Amino acid sequence: MVIFLYGEDSYRSKQKLDEIIDQYKKVRKSALNLIYADAGEIDFADFYNNFKISPMFSEKKLVVLKNVFLNKEFQEDFLEEIKNLESFKDVIVVHESQTADQRTKLFKSLTKGKSQEFKLLDGKNIKTWVQKEFVSLREISHSEKKLNQDINNDALDLLLSYAGRDLWRLSSEIKKLADFKNGAVVKKDDIELHVRPNIETEIFKTIDAIGQKNKRQALAFLQKHLENGDSPFYVLSMIAYQFKNLLIVKELAQKGMMYASIVKKSGLHPFVVKKTYFMCNQFSFEELKRIYRNIFQIDAAIKIGKIEAETALDLLIAQI
Repeated sequence: MVIFLYGEDSYRSKQKLDEIIDQYKKVRKSALNLIYADAGEIDFADFYNNFKISPMFSEKKLVVLKNVFLNKEFQEDFLEEIKNLESFKDVIVVHESQTADQRTKLFKSLTKGKSQEFKLLDGKNIKTWVQKEFVSLREISHSEKKLNQDINNDALDLLLSYAGRDLWRLSSEIKKLADFKNGAVVKKDDIELHVRPNIETEIFKTIDAIGQKNKRQALAFLQKHLENGDSPFYVLSMIAYQFKNLLIVKELAQKGMMYASIVKKSGLHPFVVKKTYFMCNQFSFEELKRIYRNIFQIDAAIKIGKIEAETALDLLIAQI
């Protein structure tokens, strides 16, 4: 049997993989026939040999295979033998933590069988996920005392604003907050005190200030980035990235395209297009081209040592 786990949400796909492995270990406590294989490090013949060896005590094997879509030759061989692999009593879990190429014949074949896609959670579902994570921590015992761990709505909104949709980071932040609060309700002040804002979230605030021609606020946001230890080179690169997206979305919107069409045409992630679509209304197309050109010129000046990076950021705001 072949199970295919894939999707952008690597956190939940890893959770599902761990669940399968844990279930296997419960039934077969020795776990002697639990095998991990990396298609990027072995050829298909070595992988296939695992199924030619009789398992000890006739135990069913569980084979976890990753990085199939990084090895074209492995893919071709896997596809050729997939019917045989599906007929084995052993279980093969193809786990792709990276984005799998959906155009390949192997992908289409795997998704016809037992498969599960893990898409990034949207706004409503990610709130539900975070709330469930806090609820699950009620079972954590501190000195044999169960926690009634919870988070109020204002704190939840701010946490998502700071950490975005990265479940790996959110899981870490939730555990940190739970340890600090020790059962008390997590409030907005706790988020401000213990969670560092995602730089991309803060960059949008900076760009919003630029769009409103509020130089003082834009400079204040830039200063906050630097005080938080963010590299000025990285800050500038993030601003450049966002303005490039604004240019792309603005151009397509001016052609009369709606949100769904822009997502398809631009190749940008739907979440990026959604945030950028409304922000680009603050700028004319000519303004966006001028600002992006200034960013490019300032970046070049930094690289040749003509100007210091921190000074260049101030100059960028001054040229609005």
